[in-house]
Amino acid sequence: MEAAITILALLFVAFIALGVYATVKAVGAAKRGVDRTITQARRTVEDTTLRAKSFGQTGVAGELAQLRLALRTLMRATQDALHAGVAEDSSLSESVGLFRRLSAHGLELDEELKRLEREPDRATVAGLLPQLRERTQRITHSADSLRWAARDRARQFADDDLDALNAQIDIEAGALRHWTVEEQQPAPGAASQGPGSGAARGRDAGVDWPEPAAGSGNSSTADESWGGPAREEAPQAITAPDPHLRTKYPWQKSARPETTN
Repeated sequence: MEAAITILALLFVAFIALGVYATVKAVGAAKRGVDRTITQARRTVEDTTLRAKSFGQTGVAGELAQLRLALRTLMRATQDALHAGVAEDSSLSESVGLFRRLSAHGLELDEELKRLEREPDRATVAGLLPQLRERTQRITHSADSLRWAARDRARQFADDDLDALNAQIDIEAGALRHWTVEEQQPAPGAASQGPGSGAARGRDAGVDWPEPAAGSGNSSTADESWGGPAREEAPQAITAPDPHLRTKYPWQKSARPETTN
């Protein structure tokens, strides 16, 4: 009985701890979501203000607003491109590390430009503008290089994958149209009827052509007509071969009986 009570107490404590942990996690996630929303809203308001200043004001204030707006826009675009690309291509992790180092310089410059917007000594700020403009261009140029390199890499991978896919589709299309390949290839029986073709068919069919009769004077001519070398005439046999012992073939005509008058 006491063991059962102890187990129930432990389960109750475990459920309480799990509930507290889930509550803390939920509160933390909600707090991060609220902070993210506030940061996004503040960033949008600040960008809108800078855009209005860059178009509505002239002189030092307007140029400072233009520098800040260009810096923030390009840095944000590069950050979004790299974070989106590193999820699919892990080799961009080094580029992300370089961008973090570049972002430190960009944030420092943005804070300096923000302080100079409230500086009452406009003459001193005007003297610092060429240096600030050069720093902004160096940072934005590096950010552009990273962003376009990541985009070119992703596009090259897409082109390579598309080329491989096109090659596979061409192979599959050719396999599906196999009858066109068979039509282009000559049939086995459509070989040229040149010299030696009849003898080749005879050999392929397993038929031995009958030798010409001994003593025939056309043996040499028959050999030459099939493209083979002329054979020497064999010596005539003492006794003539018995015609009844010769092999009969279906295509040979039977000897016609002599007619008697």
